[in-house]
Amino acid sequence: MQDTPLPEAFRRHPEQILNDPSLNKGTAFTREERDLLRLNGFLPYHVSTLEEQVERRYQNFKSQSSALAKHLFLSALHNRNEILFYKLISQYITEMLPYVYTPTVGEFSLQYSLLYTESKGLYLSYPEKDNLESIIQNFPKNRVDIAVVTDGGRTLGLGDLGTGGMAISVGKLTLYSVFSGACPSYTLPIMLDLGTNNADLLNDPLYLGWRHPRVQGNEYADFIDRFVRALKKKYPSVLLQWEDFSREHAHTLLEKYRHQICSFNDDIQGTASVVLAALLAASHKQGSSLQEQRIVVLGGGSAGIGISKHLLGHMLAEGVMEKRALQSLYIVDIQGLVTDYLDTVPQHQQLFSRKRSEVDKWGVKNHKEITLLEVIRQVKPTVLIGVSAQEGAFTQDIITNMAKYVDHPIIFPLSNPTSKSEAHPKDLLHWTQGRAIIATGSPFEGISYQGRDITIPQCNNVYIYPGIGLGVVACKAREVSENMFYAAAKALARHSPLLKDPHAPLFPPFDQLKNISKGIAIEVIKIAEEEGMTHQLDEEKRKALIDKIYWNPRYSSSLSSTP
Repeated sequence: MQDTPLPEAFRRHPEQILNDPSLNKGTAFTREERDLLRLNGFLPYHVSTLEEQVERRYQNFKSQSSALAKHLFLSALHNRNEILFYKLISQYITEMLPYVYTPTVGEFSLQYSLLYTESKGLYLSYPEKDNLESIIQNFPKNRVDIAVVTDGGRTLGLGDLGTGGMAISVGKLTLYSVFSGACPSYTLPIMLDLGTNNADLLNDPLYLGWRHPRVQGNEYADFIDRFVRALKKKYPSVLLQWEDFSREHAHTLLEKYRHQICSFNDDIQGTASVVLAALLAASHKQGSSLQEQRIVVLGGGSAGIGISKHLLGHMLAEGVMEKRALQSLYIVDIQGLVTDYLDTVPQHQQLFSRKRSEVDKWGVKNHKEITLLEVIRQVKPTVLIGVSAQEGAFTQDIITNMAKYVDHPIIFPLSNPTSKSEAHPKDLLHWTQGRAIIATGSPFEGISYQGRDITIPQCNNVYIYPGIGLGVVACKAREVSENMFYAAAKALARHSPLLKDPHAPLFPPFDQLKNISKGIAIEVIKIAEEEGMTHQLDEEKRKALIDKIYWNPRYSSSLSSTP
């Protein structure tokens, strides 16, 4: 298990130690440490335990007046004392997750330039394109296991937030450390600032990013290429997570670079994998299998197509013929149902485009604008997934029509943040007389329905990507394969409370996620063995690989001897 040694602290001035979040223990520095590090006089007399510090910070956290204030309080603690920050949120993870990440991180991203205090990570801007390699080479971290990179082009469901997207990279890596033991010293959030098309940001005198319309075309591709080469040169074994890229770039970047640098796209593959896990468990509740479902996806961007491809791939891996599997998947985008009648169908949607011969039988008036409601009436879906960032898109008319044809409709309004959710779970329960199987993208409070307290599970990528990262880093896999995500989904589905209790939620509570992530990592390592990316191991050696790199937030005792 990894510890956080502090030998370099002996060479620092006391104020430097107290201002370095990776070294600072605050009031927990022991008497011996205070003597050795010349900290006497810089701290109150009492020596606190980590547990006392956690309780003190927790009381302060609870006194914050708003969600954003709680996020800023935790961020300030992160900047001051890394160990205490991670210990606090690990101990109160269910309570604090909404403030560490979605939905509050979305509010912070919107005001990033105004609320910015301290730099975390690496900012790479287009005007510095000729110096990318030297900038990365000069970055002080000599080891990075996991990096999360964004260009802020499609931040959550909020659109182009430019440099504000950096908050998402920071948040994702925070959850890596909490749920999969990624040592914060070996993680790196990265912001690729290629401009913004957000007029409000361009006109904001406080905006911290490059005030220029987004770079596109060959200039964009060249910058990304330079970045990937430079990052891999400095950190050849890094696992790179692509985050919040626009639909224009997300699939292209994933396919171009997944074999050049060990990488994956969480919006595409992570979202898809956690949805697959939810559908496997929900299908069990219905007494059916995945291939028997009729699935309608609202949203044809990176998340929607990623989900559809992932479900298709899983069915193919299970022996279902492609033609049969494709019959169960329908994509509804901005213009309506994706069909061959449309003037243009984007390349990433073409596989799922419905044939004219099928929709001709429906008798609709306008084949080029087949609405979601019309699709519901014609297809009679058993599953409805929303990744459209259209608040309220799942109307009462749509849901009541769906509920006519299936006893337990599976409905996932997954758009983030809460303000972009396709429906409120309370409405979904009332419109289906409590029969719906629900999972949401953002957290919602539990609901009381007909004398029953119902927990609303969050279909959050955090159930998947930390375990993927832990397994890949532990066995040093050279790539992240689709089979790893299929295995992760099946491993997560086995932990669904719904399998044991028909009234339980689809997903386990977050306080179980550390152990679940370790289980997912084991399955990832097994896939890496099968695909020839690492040598064959027994179960004990797989666990040993994970334990070797797993980090827990605890103060180092390495100052017990002089340097």
